[in-house]
Amino acid sequence: MDKLVIEGGVALKGEVKISGAKNAVLPILAATLLTDKKCVIKNVPRLNDVYTMLRILSALGMKTDFCEDTITVEPSSRRKYFAPYRLVRTMRASFCVLGPLVARLKKAEVSLPGGCIIGVRPVDLHLKGISALGVDIEIESGYVKARVKKNLKANNIYLGGEFGSSVLATANVMMAAVFAKGKTILESCACEPEVVDLAKFLKKMGAKINGEGTPCIEIEGVNELKGAEYSVIPDRIETGTFMVAAAITHGAVQIKNFIRGHLSCVIDKLEETGLHLKMYDNAALIKLKRRLKPVNITTLPYPGFPTDMQAQFMSLMAITPGVSVITEKVYPDRFMHIAELNRMGAHIQREGPHAIVQGVRQFSGAPVMASDLRASAALVLAGLVAKGKTEIFRIYHLDRGYEKLDKKLEALGARVWREKE
Repeated sequence: MDKLVIEGGVALKGEVKISGAKNAVLPILAATLLTDKKCVIKNVPRLNDVYTMLRILSALGMKTDFCEDTITVEPSSRRKYFAPYRLVRTMRASFCVLGPLVARLKKAEVSLPGGCIIGVRPVDLHLKGISALGVDIEIESGYVKARVKKNLKANNIYLGGEFGSSVLATANVMMAAVFAKGKTILESCACEPEVVDLAKFLKKMGAKINGEGTPCIEIEGVNELKGAEYSVIPDRIETGTFMVAAAITHGAVQIKNFIRGHLSCVIDKLEETGLHLKMYDNAALIKLKRRLKPVNITTLPYPGFPTDMQAQFMSLMAITPGVSVITEKVYPDRFMHIAELNRMGAHIQREGPHAIVQGVRQFSGAPVMASDLRASAALVLAGLVAKGKTEIFRIYHLDRGYEKLDKKLEALGARVWREKE
């Protein structure tokens, strides 16, 4: 197992290209189960989660080939409906095979999912939405067993939950509904760009979908879907992470291949801190022209400030003079990185869903433990400006969501490398 070692104190300079979006490509790969034709997915990042999804597709009878940034998926002669615990347990997005399996094969057995420990994230909305389409669902021995007696039936389905809308539940139910007889109306849907990207891929396959990117999505059932070739959107969270990296190191970084509209709230908050962004068509030059100042943030579903950028922003605020308040309204327990940042000299106190951040002059390098994907990124950002050496353990979390992050940072001048634990 690797650890990441960082010697801080270097202002990042240079150019970085953003990879394809992890949270878009995983449901899109699951959607290839809906057809018996070849699909070609481009701009795919080489991440552990992507390889896990490919193993799941192989277990379900699909043939896959990953060449450079392109994945080709074709069905084999024998399609299967069983997604085992040993694969599904490693990431939540793997649960998105449930909808396509039920729609295509009319039966599925899928393990309850795993993934990062960032708070309670039940699959109730997935099961509620799919069962509303006429699917009989039982949970037995840690597996969701789903059966369709005759045909999927369109329905009006409300997908709102205790913590708002769910990206993966919206994706799962939308995929299941493409074969339902009649018009399905999904209300309180997630509006994230990754949901829109999945809908665009499904429409390219022949699905009839309207309203993606809004809380209400309408789906007119079809009899079959064809294969398609599609390029995945850039990763907005990787983009935001590199923007924070430029700010926290007082660097000058040109970020290429991203969509500004996907990051409006993050860009707005970074500009409030004093960061200057010179925007181009699909690129930006990020510079810090004046002293950082503290700002408050509250995470909300899209288009609000993304919960996946909360930890990274906390690292920035932790060395910004003054006091800032970070409120987590999506996953109220997503604060496991606070203890590790405090080990590096931060002064952060948690009060319920709020983190009170008192800026300090400098981080100090220390051995720290990554608890989840975005917490890993926050520790990397802290390490980039810490005095001395920072060792980050359990970086397998990092490899789930960032393609060659250490190599990209190294190309910008950072002193960062991997060692065996």
